[in-house]
Amino acid sequence: MTSIDKVIVMQAKKSKETRIIQNDQVLINDLNNYHTLFGGVLMKKLDACATLSARRHARVKECVTASTDTVNFISPIRQSDSVCIESFVSYTGKNSMEIFCKVIAEDMISAERRIAATAFLTFVALDEDKKPIEVPTVIPESEEEQFLYDTGEERAKIRKLKRQQNKDLVSKLSIKKPWDE
Repeated sequence: MTSIDKVIVMQAKKSKETRIIQNDQVLINDLNNYHTLFGGVLMKKLDACATLSARRHARVKECVTASTDTVNFISPIRQSDSVCIESFVSYTGKNSMEIFCKVIAEDMISAERRIAATAFLTFVALDEDKKPIEVPTVIPESEEEQFLYDTGEERAKIRKLKRQQNKDLVSKLSIKKPWDE
């Protein structure tokens, strides 16, 4: 990558430039025994959509999921619904991008739309050697984008604390087989 390419890539980007919108139907094999969409199926869709937002922002071949901070299931998604997932970069650090995902369920018969879930995922952009690289800053414009940006620093601090707590936890975990103890 030339220095000119780096300048082009590193220019701040508007949140709307990173927005991905994916619509899908709910299929019978995606339903749990309560006849609502499996949470894991939705999480897979969220990760796929958020990955595209991260790659669109960083303009690299590979972005990896560093964390899924929260997935808030607000309203069940039924087979009669369509699922619309909107994702965009809501906040950036030096090497990381926070992606906000909003899930809108729409009843295909009544046309009623409702927020079904929200999620925050964090991604890191990687270079050809699989090393983290610096990412452009993000510019919020809409009221929704601005709110998420303004509250992003606090979420980043919480993520950092949770990462340290997880390192502490992992250092105390055993990898011995239960029958070898």
